[in-house]
Amino acid sequence: MSLILVIEDDPRIQRALHRQFTAEGYEVHIEGDGPAGLAAAKRLKPASVVLDLMLPGLSGRIVCKEIKQWSSDTPVIVLSAISEVADKVLLLETGADDYVTKPFSPRELLARVQAAMRRTNRKNAALPTQFGAVNVDFVTMEAHRSGALVPLTAHEFKLLRFFLDNPGRAIAREELLSGVWGLSFHLTTRTVDNQILKLRQKLEPDPANPVHFRTVHGVGYKFIPNAQA
Repeated sequence: MSLILVIEDDPRIQRALHRQFTAEGYEVHIEGDGPAGLAAAKRLKPASVVLDLMLPGLSGRIVCKEIKQWSSDTPVIVLSAISEVADKVLLLETGADDYVTKPFSPRELLARVQAAMRRTNRKNAALPTQFGAVNVDFVTMEAHRSGALVPLTAHEFKLLRFFLDNPGRAIAREELLSGVWGLSFHLTTRTVDNQILKLRQKLEPDPANPVHFRTVHGVGYKFIPNAQA
């Protein structure tokens, strides 16, 4: 039985989500503040986290960022009344997998949670962790290039893992948005371009002439793991 952790301080929403998730056969654990929610995430290792953005004790943004730094593969779906695109884009920096604006349908949220868990489950457990001079450990969330530690954000790890799972294939920007960000609101393909630029700067031997993260003109990008610099 998969465990869903709900971190939400509104008792009405707590009850509604508990009913919805348990009716579908999930185990549910509920916490009402940020510190307790973060501790529960690390202790229980849930299959997914539903996280309110505005929490007592510790903000949802900080909780999400901490969860993703500790376990990048744990799906986190954020709940909030915020509707401005700029605020949602800012949320990407925390590594959230999806976003639902209040008020919402519990059934819609259930569908979003299940979709996020399916995306995680589809990932290949035997992903390559080395290419060129780069070594990546998705358990410890560390990347090294030529032996030197390279700090990556939670979303950069997610994008890198998507590429490792799809070597040699031309991937459209729209597919990257859907597969990596998995968010319900509209983002431009410039978001992908900016993230690719950051990966190149951190992991390519010559970012101006990339050999691993290549542009496919008119389509998107292609990851070549065994390219020679």
